[in-house]
Amino acid sequence: MSRPDSGHPPHGDHPHAGADQARGSAPSGRPGAAEGGGGRPGAHAAGDSTVSMEPEKGWHCSHLFYAFDRAKLATLPPAAIEAGRRAFIDALDPAAPGAPVRLQTWIVPGHKADFGVMALDPCPLKIDALHQRLLAGPLGVALQPTYSFIGLTEVSEYVPTAEQFGQRLVAEGESPDSPTYKAKVQGYAAREGAMRKARIEPELPPWPNACFYPMNKKRKVGENWFSLPFAERSRLMAEHGRTGMSFGGRVTQLITVSVGLDDWEWGVTLWARHPDFLKEIVYTMRFDEASARYAEFGPFYTGYVASPARILEHCRVG
Repeated sequence: MSRPDSGHPPHGDHPHAGADQARGSAPSGRPGAAEGGGGRPGAHAAGDSTVSMEPEKGWHCSHLFYAFDRAKLATLPPAAIEAGRRAFIDALDPAAPGAPVRLQTWIVPGHKADFGVMALDPCPLKIDALHQRLLAGPLGVALQPTYSFIGLTEVSEYVPTAEQFGQRLVAEGESPDSPTYKAKVQGYAAREGAMRKARIEPELPPWPNACFYPMNKKRKVGENWFSLPFAERSRLMAEHGRTGMSFGGRVTQLITVSVGLDDWEWGVTLWARHPDFLKEIVYTMRFDEASARYAEFGPFYTGYVASPARILEHCRVG
């Protein structure tokens, strides 16, 4: 799969893919379709003297995965286990004072981890403070961090303006004088602001099935995404978006950019109403040229959304 932002509206709605965006209802794009702008050179004014750890737009996003060390858990006295359970639940309470603006926890099957944490906030230290609280708590000696990935929310450079959206409609055969063309452009213009906001300040959907994976775009001889003209990349993203339209209402995604921040360039988080939808959308998207030819994928982490208390119960802690 490739970048989620195709600029092609599914069913007259969003201009991205068809899988809903990470807002529970706003359609966004194809999973794994990660290749956004990442910020263009000169995006910041030369005279800008602002200094901050917070992005000008959007939030930091971290995926953190942990496993319980059973041998060390066995050495903890019952009182320490009980105190650890309370501290664990408090640290991962999304409603607690000082919690990141978005916080979600997963049960993770398999040997890669026991549980995962997804957190978003304008301040990166607020997210890392959550990680530090887990390690510093009574259960910290029995927690093993197994994987992490950091990034930023973004609006892809392939998300068109209303004018660009109209140009794409014309390129696809729509007459600029037709009532249909005018209605589509006006509708898109009315939604554009909300769609962009949904990418940089997303709501996390309530669906129980989730997965996360990082990805790159290839930079190989003959398959270098970054040497393609922008128009060609946009065409490939539009094709990718059309494929994703059929997953609207079944799959939601969030793409975060990690260029310059982590080992991979983008992170893809998917949520689905049923677990088989995750399989279907990842498989289907890989046949698009943007993925089949230009995408590289990292490890997949499957998760099932659960409260901190449910994680402890499932993992037999206490």
